[in-house]
Amino acid sequence: MSAPLTSSSTDAHGSVKRRVSYFYDPDVGNYHYGMLHPMKPHRVRMTHNLVVNYGLFRKMDCFRPKLVPASQLTRFHSDDYINFLRLISPDNMGDYIRQLQRFNVGEDCPVFDGLFEFCQISASGSIGGAVRLNEDMADTVINWAGGLHHAKKSEASGFCYVNDCVLGILELLKKHQRVLYIDIDIHHGDGVEEAFYTTNRVMTCSFHKFGEYFPGTGDVKDKGYEAGEGYAINVPLHDGMDDESYHTIFKPVIAKIMEKYQPGAIVLQCGADSLSGDRLGCFKLSIQGHADCVSYVKSFNVPTLVLGGGGYTLRNVPRCWTYETSVLLDTPIPDTLPFNDYFEYYGPEYRMHLPVSNMENQNSPKYLENIRMQVLQILDGVEAAPGTQIYTGQEGTSQIPDSLSGLTASDRVTGKGTSDTSSAMEEDGGRDGVTLASAYGGSTHHGGSSGEGHGAAVGSGGQAREQQTHDEAVERERERERVFVREAGRVKPAGSANAGKVSILTGNPASHGASSGASFSEAMDVDDPTRFQ
Repeated sequence: MSAPLTSSSTDAHGSVKRRVSYFYDPDVGNYHYGMLHPMKPHRVRMTHNLVVNYGLFRKMDCFRPKLVPASQLTRFHSDDYINFLRLISPDNMGDYIRQLQRFNVGEDCPVFDGLFEFCQISASGSIGGAVRLNEDMADTVINWAGGLHHAKKSEASGFCYVNDCVLGILELLKKHQRVLYIDIDIHHGDGVEEAFYTTNRVMTCSFHKFGEYFPGTGDVKDKGYEAGEGYAINVPLHDGMDDESYHTIFKPVIAKIMEKYQPGAIVLQCGADSLSGDRLGCFKLSIQGHADCVSYVKSFNVPTLVLGGGGYTLRNVPRCWTYETSVLLDTPIPDTLPFNDYFEYYGPEYRMHLPVSNMENQNSPKYLENIRMQVLQILDGVEAAPGTQIYTGQEGTSQIPDSLSGLTASDRVTGKGTSDTSSAMEEDGGRDGVTLASAYGGSTHHGGSSGEGHGAAVGSGGQAREQQTHDEAVERERERERVFVREAGRVKPAGSANAGKVSILTGNPASHGASSGASFSEAMDVDDPTRFQ
């Protein structure tokens, strides 16, 4: 049995082996969106079971994430929205009719038992993974339960309630000047783009189906605003995208981004709905082709947080994410699937790699070249490796600017949302599984002055004058935050004004491209929740 890698090492060929950490919560498969809903959290449990039966768990450090408290989620999301998610349940929905509409919870994003805990699981793995990267305890962190990229600050969207991608990026920004977000889900990563649309500290790059398709955003011309202009990269694609066509645009775009932007860390969203045969997708990428994108990003040797995302043909998602786990571990695995708890799902082939559909590729070489040239032109215009002064707190440690974290000056003073991961997470109370210290490599205080420290300062001479000065500073900071929120809402990418109300389920059926995949009845043959026990 191979011991987990605790430091960078070299293999027999002298190449550097990356230290990989893996987050998985066994409870994730217990949550159920509904009998007819295409989102199946059970796919993450199936992925983990396949990872275990391939023996890949022996090659990485595996953790069950400690559930983060609500205060960690409100670093991006609004207090009202998170409080609503904590309180809502199928039993009390009648008491929250107005809030259900306000927060876009209902059809695409239904209320189900344990909703808030489900949100905590995805967010905890991504935040915890970012902490491990920041503390140099891993080179790559995997959280297949993450990648829920559509959620907005105060709104659910596209099966996503809490945007773990944004929360993970905010954690990485505590250490890194620049973070790159790459999205290979078939749907545009609108929630992440919108969150960082006016800053150059995060570059977002999304490769997605564009047109009459959810969420309707992601035109190549949507490239950011003000300080963020040029730092939102969109690659709009058409139906039938295959491996060869995908790589002819993916690799040159990513290469140019790495050359110009030089990120300190990468977040890679690996939505599997861009695979051939996906129930809601209309591309025809093979598992190998999808994984080649992961391998290419890995080749840059930048600390990387790897997340899941979409993927709605249940038997294909675990194949894809398990194979990509092996790629991240530099561990070849056989094409024949090992026996596992869900073996019957993978028949009749019982193989890792399957042939793709013969649907027409509507992305002509001329179209792809045109898009590629437009994107490269945008990148030519951005500042090389933009440097932004990171805010330094009283203790001389780096913090995220309040405008990005969603905190006000008063929150800083009282310690709300403090980035001391240990103390913040322990608000959640005891929980079975790994301890915080073992999962996150011990607590490290990144935050500024504590509430007690502020109290001591005020308690000295001139208390009234100090308090008045503090109150004025807090009010100025609150006004600055209100302006930031208004601006962020005003400068959304073209077409996003109605994006939150567009349904991923009830849009034009032709736009979902289900013809290349399994029939609806075949896709539904595992919807019996009793099989998820």
